[in-house]
Amino acid sequence: MTAAPLPLAELLRRGTFQPGVLRDSHGRVKRKLRISLTDRCNFRCRYCMPEQPSFLPRNRLLSRGELRELARVFVAELGITQIRLTGGEPLLRRDLPDIVADLGALRPLGLERISLTTNGALLERRIVALREAGLDDLNVSLDARTPEAFRALTGAPVEPVLRGIEAARTLPLKINTVVIRGYNDREILPLARWALDEDLELRFIEFMPLDGRGFWSRDKVVTEVEILEVLAPHFPIQPLPRDASPAARYRLGAGALGVISTISNPFCASCDRVRLTADGALYACLFSARGTDLKGPGDVAARIRAAVWNKEAGYVAHPGYVQRAITMHHLGG
Repeated sequence: MTAAPLPLAELLRRGTFQPGVLRDSHGRVKRKLRISLTDRCNFRCRYCMPEQPSFLPRNRLLSRGELRELARVFVAELGITQIRLTGGEPLLRRDLPDIVADLGALRPLGLERISLTTNGALLERRIVALREAGLDDLNVSLDARTPEAFRALTGAPVEPVLRGIEAARTLPLKINTVVIRGYNDREILPLARWALDEDLELRFIEFMPLDGRGFWSRDKVVTEVEILEVLAPHFPIQPLPRDASPAARYRLGAGALGVISTISNPFCASCDRVRLTADGALYACLFSARGTDLKGPGDVAARIRAAVWNKEAGYVAHPGYVQRAITMHHLGG
């Protein structure tokens, strides 16, 4: 039975909080913040978007000024050192380079890295402005290189994504692939060969129950072990030391490979991140049932601390779908 969350007043009375440290009751310190800039997307990925998505009115999205102030609180008062911008599709925000530049102004306060996760379709024409604004690195989703398989999963053509990846190679870049049995599991080996040839780090991601449409099932999950079994006859594979990253990393031939195995081998015990939705709700866990509204008056830092202190153990404690109003395209990757 899960204990009831402690209210903010009680946490303050106990002196639970430490200056400059954002810690949960399981002893995990948070250093990474993922900010969803919009719930809108130009793709319709099966593992993310509901069949009939309902998007936020644009006036409910956090403004550039609100984003700047919330990010300042996370960095200056709570010890966040890395921020990743997500969506929806963050490149749909016309002010994205300005947001990146605003975040860059927080570096003297302790921010070390500004990253982006994108589907890549708009990268070719936006990457120069983002690099000049101060973006440090990015992850691009690529679930298949075969046009038919890619369109079946995303509803979009693959060619703009491949052009975006090529254009973005001036920055450190990783490729993310969600693997779904029966849809793109045959792409595992071709993608690995392509990534090695292109000197790109590829990360396979186990299919997680976050689509909100009931599409996920355990039999569609291709596990970390199964992925490695596909690759092992073709490449030497050597495990690399594990850190707080969600990916288990391997030396794959002359390149690197990551596998994010939330389902078969949850990494919850080392989780060091929290998420902010496009309308200003903090979700301490990717699988949290509810968020904490950070907009409005009051001590925002204290509300953040209380929400994170009461963070759940994670997927490892309650595997499967979580019942909540928002889905992945709203929460952010």
